[in-house]
Amino acid sequence: MIRCLLTLFVASSLHLAAQDIDLSNWKVTIPEGNPTSVEPPEIFDFELNPVLKPFFFKDPTTGALAFYTYPAQSTRNSKYSRTELREQMVPGSNDVNWTFSQGGVMRGTLNVEDVTQNAVGDYHRVIVMQIHGRLTNEQRDLIGEDDNNAPPMLKIYWDEGKIRVKTKVLKDVSASNQDILHESAWGDDEGRNFKEIVGYEKFTLEVRVSEGLMEVTLNDQETFVYQGVHIDRWGIFENYFKAGNYFQSRDENSHATVKYYELEVHH
Repeated sequence: MIRCLLTLFVASSLHLAAQDIDLSNWKVTIPEGNPTSVEPPEIFDFELNPVLKPFFFKDPTTGALAFYTYPAQSTRNSKYSRTELREQMVPGSNDVNWTFSQGGVMRGTLNVEDVTQNAVGDYHRVIVMQIHGRLTNEQRDLIGEDDNNAPPMLKIYWDEGKIRVKTKVLKDVSASNQDILHESAWGDDEGRNFKEIVGYEKFTLEVRVSEGLMEVTLNDQETFVYQGVHIDRWGIFENYFKAGNYFQSRDENSHATVKYYELEVHH
């Protein structure tokens, strides 16, 4: 059934030109090199960069910002490849981020244009938006880590034409503030699917966070609300938004293309 819906959606999915997306507060990572990242101001000339061009480019027909990925180089702490934007509140720096008490909103209009299938015919999954946690330098040193990586609080998947949301939950809600800085203290929730099936059609996602609250909305219609002890205690972390194509496959010859027509972040 889902494959029939995907076929029906594809014909009408790409017909409106996109507005230019402001890249002033984003860096892009592609699955080449170690891997390769480009941040402001170099990212402003992405259309002239031959290294970025196969993975991160403006679609000549729609004006959308295209993210192409296949299994290649991955970032540290990950086994999957990505062509993905990482928010930088201060252009060119990863060191200034935000907490839930400070709040933030990310809103984007996008579509999954092309994605391969696995050996049994299921479409490969793609993460199109994230909220990623980050340890401060003091937190990093306190728990003896060698980098500032913390878990991703939010992952939004394109999954067989549906939009699926997964978040982190504490394995032990009584753990100390120091203990919950460890990635091992957090597990995955069961996940939730929005009722609407987007297929290859354009859709809009909005992620809105504030102290003790996270809301994820699809097409300004259905909203998932997250609050309670897990969100409250997540307030200890810094965070940053991510958007693009974090491809969830290592299968040979697999790939995906995601196109963004609008992308905005506000704090």
